[in-house]
Amino acid sequence: MTLTTAERAGMLARVGLFTSLDDAQRTAIAERGVDVEFEAGRPMVRQGEIGTGLFLIVSGSARVVHNGDVVATLRAGDFFGELSVLDHQPRNASVVAAEPTACVGIASWELDGLLEAQPAIAIALVRGLAARLRAVESGLHA
Repeated sequence: MTLTTAERAGMLARVGLFTSLDDAQRTAIAERGVDVEFEAGRPMVRQGEIGTGLFLIVSGSARVVHNGDVVATLRAGDFFGELSVLDHQPRNASVVAAEPTACVGIASWELDGLLEAQPAIAIALVRGLAARLRAVESGLHA
């Protein structure tokens, strides 16, 4: 899989975390992305490790595993790894490819530089994470 910057930016436009960004901001993120492929059964990130990348699934699917239990399934358009990349703390779950899975990865140092240079991207990221947290909390309190 090899995506162009325009294809990556188009994918970002369909991901809730990035929908409030304009085309130029999504392109800035897309330019820093790299294509990563995982074979079925391969860990994509490991619980307890410090994260160095945020991932967006392009195709395939993955299982989120927390303390040995599968807690979610991720599919094309879903993202993971954002918390560890932002706070530089250990990952709170593992993600394992359920089938051959292609992703766009954004390294933490690339994201840090973008957030410093373009505060609007940081604001959009914070709002996206807040929305995700509210969705989780509403599920807990339903």
